[in-house]
Amino acid sequence: MHALKKNRPLRRITMAAASTVTGVVLLLSLKPHTPPTVADTSSSSSSSSSSQSPSDSSSSSSSSGSSGGSKSTGTKTVTGDTVQTRWGPVQVRVTVKNGRITDVTAVTYPQENPKDQEINSYAIPQLRREALAAQSASIDSVSGATYTSDGYKQSLQSALDSAGL
Repeated sequence: MHALKKNRPLRRITMAAASTVTGVVLLLSLKPHTPPTVADTSSSSSSSSSSQSPSDSSSSSSSSGSSGGSKSTGTKTVTGDTVQTRWGPVQVRVTVKNGRITDVTAVTYPQENPKDQEINSYAIPQLRREALAAQSASIDSVSGATYTSDGYKQSLQSALDSAGL
């Protein structure tokens, strides 16, 4: 009377195959994390950074106008592109003074759940230190925060490109 009687091997094989297929479908449909929805801030932040740039560069170019170097002078704050990663968006803002990176700030990064907060609480400061030390986007990834590191580097590179470095 039992569905899996030993004298019916074809029925057992069919039930096992159906169970396996069902399990695989359920496993593949599982989504461990959904990326947060973020309003597009790149247009507003790029317009604010471009509105700051002329005033900053004109006020500081008068003091360093005699240098005549090929690198841009003055202080410029540029926000990089928002990079979508597996765990959420990453965006970086860079402050450049006299051709050197003086500050790097992560504007947007995954912090939706406690795991994201834990990982990024040590990854973001480490990526900032590396960027300031390297003075470029050629920095090492942080172990355990690979996606955030990759997004950070891409956003940093776009900010540096916009700043002319």
